[in-house]
Amino acid sequence: MPEKQPPTKTKSPSQSGVYAIVETSGQQFWLEPNRYYDIDRLKATVDETVFIENVLLINDGEKATLGKPFIKDANVELKVVEHRRGPKIIVYKMRPKKKTRRKNGHRQELTRVMVQSISIGNKPIS
Repeated sequence: MPEKQPPTKTKSPSQSGVYAIVETSGQQFWLEPNRYYDIDRLKATVDETVFIENVLLINDGEKATLGKPFIKDANVELKVVEHRRGPKIIVYKMRPKKKTRRKNGHRQELTRVMVQSISIGNKPIS
């Protein structure tokens, strides 16, 4: 009977690379360099560069730096790619036996951004 081998753990590119966890618009995002993300609408024009200073954690591939609550002098540089709208969500409220019905739709206003760089102080990590 062959011996059972323990499963090998392979790191995916997102787990082994550089990333930052930031807080923006009341949510936390796991951001990696050179990737697109949709966040709540920003007051910025297309092709404008935006910086996020609320960085909670930065992993440079070897060690992680954790903020209390934020990392001092850390920022993430984002480039605004486009403004778009999210998927339509239907909200339907009904009170049974009362002939009361209300149907409402909602589409969230979003901004698609691309992460340019992650840096602590003036030293870029990625």
